[in-house]
Amino acid sequence: MHNSAFEALQTIKSGDRIWCHSMAATPYRLLEALAERVMSLKNIELLQLHLENAAVLCQPQLDGHLRNRCYFVSTHTRDLVNQGKADYVPIFLSEIPKLFRRGLQKVDVALIQVSPPDRHGNCSLGISVEATLAATEMARTVIAQINPRMPRIHGDAAIPLSRIDHAVEIESELPGHASDVGSGLYAQIGSQV
Repeated sequence: MHNSAFEALQTIKSGDRIWCHSMAATPYRLLEALAERVMSLKNIELLQLHLENAAVLCQPQLDGHLRNRCYFVSTHTRDLVNQGKADYVPIFLSEIPKLFRRGLQKVDVALIQVSPPDRHGNCSLGISVEATLAATEMARTVIAQINPRMPRIHGDAAIPLSRIDHAVEIESELPGHASDVGSGLYAQIGSQV
């Protein structure tokens, strides 16, 4: 167990391809540290779906250090993709795990956010599994933010603590964004339905 997120990321090296757990499971504390870590590295490729609280990875000073490879274009990455400074890969979500497991997309490092281990030594990927389980199976290195606030879910979401190479325990709110459901625009749209 490491003392800080930055310390947990020290095995990342130039040229690594990093998968990041996404949506409400985005390990944003690891991503904040990654933005600092990559400044001493070159040609890091960040493979991602939709990351929450990830604007820090889209800053101009990261050019040459980190490039976003997006399977879904989000608010944070849209401008980079439009400027040719990030890549968009059109693919069905269900195909991404196959891409990893067949070796068509190399994953060197998986950054994940998990629940603390249960009595059997298994952590849970929590509320967003998507392609992350496949990424952890294929990655050389798995780095986890262990968060007591991450719910444990049943199904194909368990990862043995022994599979996690580096971990840091950081209790934090799960990422999300404010809802603007009450806005006038949504009321106008709703009235047309």
